[in-house]
Amino acid sequence: MSKANLYRPNVAMIIVSNKYPEEKEIFIAQRNDLIDVWQFPQGGIDEGEKLKEAMFRELKEEIGTDKAKIIAEYPHWISYDFPKKIAKTMKPFKGQMQRYFLVKLKKSAIINLATHTPEFMDYKFVGVDEILDMTAYFKKDVYKKVIKYFKKEGLL
Repeated sequence: MSKANLYRPNVAMIIVSNKYPEEKEIFIAQRNDLIDVWQFPQGGIDEGEKLKEAMFRELKEEIGTDKAKIIAEYPHWISYDFPKKIAKTMKPFKGQMQRYFLVKLKKSAIINLATHTPEFMDYKFVGVDEILDMTAYFKKDVYKKVIKYFKKEGLL
């Protein structure tokens, strides 16, 4: 397996509420399989699937709605390694290679975590500066880079 194939292709979403840009609250969800681990929705890209198709599919699968508008896309792939405990369950992958989207929920969006295969038990909208205190240690560097980029662009 080549080095590139060691990282699972993935999309991730930083979701702002429909009050954006007046209020820059960001959606964060608590995983139902890890205690006190909060994260942005994310998921794998299916074979032959385009990035935006995967993003909208993952929104629907993870938070029960795809009623969102893309505001921006992080311009590069960004990766992280799984911790050893998680890596064992994600073989043959060493980590994830992600493309991030900044999306705004439409007023008609209704979040429903009770999806076909629920990944989250709770969610909330928090300020940009609160995110890093709530997230898993192995994702912090990626979250910092992406948030810094969107802040620099004047979007967060």
